[in-house]
Parts: sequence; C-alpha cells; structure tokens
Amino acid sequence: MAVHYCWYQGSLFLFCFFLGFLCFPADAAVKKYQFDIQVKDVSRLCHAKPIVTVNGMFPGPTIYVREGDQVLVNVTNHAQYNISIHWHGLKQFRNGWADGPASITQCPIKTGHSYTYNFQVSGQRGTLWWHAHILWLRATVYGAIVIMPKQGTPFPFPQPYSEANIVLGEWWNSDVETIVNQANKLGLPPPMSDAHTINGKPGPLFPCSEKHTFAMEVESGKTYLLRIVNAALNDELFFAIAGHNMTVVEIDAVYTKPFTTQALLIAPGQTTNVLVKADQSPSRYFMAARPFMDAPVPVDNKTATAILQYKGIPNTVLPTLPQLPAPNDTNFALSYNSKLKSLNTPQFPANVPLQVDRHLFYTIGLGQNPCPTCQNGTQLTASLNNITFVMPKVALLQAHYFNIKGVFRTDFPDRPLAPFNYTGAPLTANLGTSLGTRLSKLAFNSTIELVLQDTNLLTVESHPFHLHGYNFFVVGSGIGNFDPKKDPAKFNLIDPPERNTVGVPTGGWTAIRFRADNPGVWFMHCHLELHTMWGLKMAFVVENGKSPEESVLPPPKDLPPC
Repeated sequence: MAVHYCWYQGSLFLFCFFLGFLCFPADAAVKKYQFDIQVKDVSRLCHAKPIVTVNGMFPGPTIYVREGDQVLVNVTNHAQYNISIHWHGLKQFRNGWADGPASITQCPIKTGHSYTYNFQVSGQRGTLWWHAHILWLRATVYGAIVIMPKQGTPFPFPQPYSEANIVLGEWWNSDVETIVNQANKLGLPPPMSDAHTINGKPGPLFPCSEKHTFAMEVESGKTYLLRIVNAALNDELFFAIAGHNMTVVEIDAVYTKPFTTQALLIAPGQTTNVLVKADQSPSRYFMAARPFMDAPVPVDNKTATAILQYKGIPNTVLPTLPQLPAPNDTNFALSYNSKLKSLNTPQFPANVPLQVDRHLFYTIGLGQNPCPTCQNGTQLTASLNNITFVMPKVALLQAHYFNIKGVFRTDFPDRPLAPFNYTGAPLTANLGTSLGTRLSKLAFNSTIELVLQDTNLLTVESHPFHLHGYNFFVVGSGIGNFDPKKDPAKFNLIDPPERNTVGVPTGGWTAIRFRADNPGVWFMHCHLELHTMWGLKMAFVVENGKSPEESVLPPPKDLPPC
C-alpha cells in the first residue's frame, strides 16, 4: 500500500477503501461504534497528564460511513466528568436527540452511564467531525467523520491515489478544566494553549516532540486527498505544505468549485478537503499550522508541524518549512474566503433561498458584568444582541417536546434593541449585558436571512459561528457596519459557499441564508470555546410542520435523564 501510516489510525479503513466492496455493502449499512470515555495519561511537550479520551485514543477514532448509512454510537462514560458528543455538521433531520450539545438537545451522560447516538447520514458526503460538547472537554475528545459517497458515485474531482486525515488541535500542559475553573473564579480568560497539534502531535519544533510528529509517506507523481479539520478550541489557523500547492475541493462536507492555493485558512469547527500532488523533488516537507489573529487579542502563535515524506527519503533529511501568511494578514483571509464557492451543478445544486421570510440582525459583543468575588469586581462576558445566554437545567429540546414551562422564553429579539455605531471607536462604557435563556422561534419551512455583525465592544474580533442542524449559504460578507440598503445588492445568490460554520470577519459582518425545514431546537454559537463559555450563544426553536414527517421524532428510551 502506498501510504505507511505507522501512527495513523485510519490504516484499517485505507485497506478497506482500496478493497471497496469488501467493507461497504452496495446498499445502506448499519455502522456500529463503541465509544468508551476514559481517562488516560498522555505526554506532550515534556509534560505528562491525565486527559479524557475516547477508547484511550488522542485524537479519538475516525468514524467511517457511507452516505445513506445508519450509525449507532454507544457512548459509555467511565470518566469523572459528565459527557456529551456532538456530530458536528450532521443535519440530524427531525432527530435533535442525536445532536449532542449538553443542556440543549440532551442532558449529559453521567459517570457510569451510557447513551446510544442513533442517526442516519442522508444527503451528505465528505469530511465532518465529532467532539465533546460540554465544559472544555473537546480539548482532547474529538475525531474525524469520513462520509464516502454512495457506492458507484465518484467524487466530482480526480480520484486520489490515497487519502489522510489532518486534524488540527490545541494542547495545554496543565489540566484544562482546572485552569478554566480558576479563570472563571477570577472573571478572566484562562491561559492560552501551549502548542497546536496535527493529529494530536505538535511536531519537532517543540521540546520532547521528535516522536510526537505525524508523518505521511507519498509517492512521486501521485495525488492525495487531505481531509483537514480544525478541532482547535480558540484559534483560526493557516495551513500550508512547503513547496506544494493545494486544490480546495470541499468545505464542511459540501463540494466547491476547485481552486489552487499555497495556504488555507480554517476556523474552529470547519473542515476543508484539498488535493495535493506529490510533484516536487523527492525530499521531506513540513506541513505547518499557525493562528490567524488580526485583532489585539493574545494567541498561542507557535507553529505546529507534520511531515510529508517522499518514499525512499531517509529520516535524516531536514524538512523545509512553508511560507505561512503573516499572523495578522487580513487581506489573505478575505481573499481566501472570497474564492470559496459552491459547485452548483445539476448533481450538486446550490438551492439558495431567493425570497426571505424573515430578516434577523444579531450583534456580537464582549462585555463585563459585576462579579463581587472576581479579581476586578467584574467578569468578562459575551452576548448576541446584548443577551448573554444562560444554560438551562432541563435540556431545551425536552422542554420543547414535552411542553415543560419555565425553562426558556421565545422572545430573542430579531435585532438589537439599541442600535449604535457597531464598528466605530472601541466602546468601554456601559458594558453590562442582560442574562437569559431566550430562544428565537422559526416557522417550519420559512426562509431566514441572518446578518451577524461584529462590534467594537472592548475589541473587534473574528468569530466563527456554528449552526447546529443545518447548512447555510454564506451570501455576503464585509468590513465595517452592514448597510441594509446597499450591501444586499452585492450578495452572491448563485453559487455562495454552503457550510455549517462561518467566520464573521474582525470588525465586519457576514450574511447567511437557510430554510428552516428541520424541526427541533438547534444551538447557534461562536465556536471559540472561550466565547461560548462567556455566553456567546443562542438557540432556534423550529416549529413542526403540518405532517408527522415534518415533526420532531419521539425521544429514544435511553435519553440521559436531567
């Protein structure tokens, strides 16, 4: 076989992939996985510590399915923390019970208990991922999801010789939950990570990391598909391979118009598939990832590396580093994102809603609320339309399904109550936010346009927003304040990128559209874990349609109790 994955957990799949029919029956199959949540001692950067893992693996196992398959993942919790797992980007039609965010669609799985996530993978193919969706446990509890097209359906791009998962993450030397709890008591952000990682390994630029380096071997002239996931908690990342171009062919499990780039930008929660041709002189080349941050916010700016190694080249050859964009290269970020477009072919159409039933405008803000026990008498917080979301004691989907009163209100405002110059001079007064578990109710099958507007409350910053239960079309984006009179004229309604997580640019806005055709309660939040923790989140209640086929399914028998 072409690729030697000494450390690579996908080897079994790659073997199956080439045998094809031996592993995947022609019709839809039932794929069963057992996820044991267990604590394991792991060493990185000369530091050993116990971390929460799935099946003792870091990153966790890759889930391999075909479009149309039914998936059963039995999660058994042996750790001291409550756990829940989110299948990021899977639409979970009518089946929020399998979506996974704790306190939103389920109560968490307690220590010593199990829950089976049961879902169908329909109408989606490509790369997604899964991660813990409670506390900061996704620092170590995450893995890739690879959805192969239906049997006999080719990729809409040249068939690669082989493929590899490249999962980008973050590593803290200290126990993450401990430092987060300490920071919360002080009302301050926790310390940033000590390294970024590629497939759980920081690479040889870090101490004690020679053996903690991911390497993939390639053969000259062959083309490889890299499935890249950003599982980092708080950093958008640039990624490049020394000497090699990458052709982007898919984002968030949606095929794109291919384009070639020397580097890519990927926000937490996003996935990007690229084709790489081994067309350089045989040697060893670094793959590298480093943060993008164009706001005055501290980040862990060290470079994680892995190695692309041509067959037959000895390990003694020193790899070359790629030229990554500067950490604050806004122009690269805007230019790269503007190249992303849906394939929009008869087989893979872009069904952009052209008529909008409801226009929403949400401001993203940081703030400060009084906290007598905190270091400065205040605690940092975050809000949408000046509302800091409060997590409920009963899962929202249960409260909705069983009509339990007093758990949430459905009066989340469609626009800010007090408009202001959102991206003008930094605002450092009146930083208080209102607290509440407030949701927005959407009529079944209605079309929604949502403009997310960054603000200069304390500071502007880029925010990757993830909507559960849906893909959406990114129809427009810009710097400064959104202008409802002029900006919609520039929207791309023909082939905008379709995704589940979108970056709102620093000091700017992003407009998305989607059809509310998936009933249930669906979380929307910033995918920077720090901001989610501070309350930068809300949820939509999508009403049932007229028929049972347009209504939320009944909950499974083993749904964890609240």
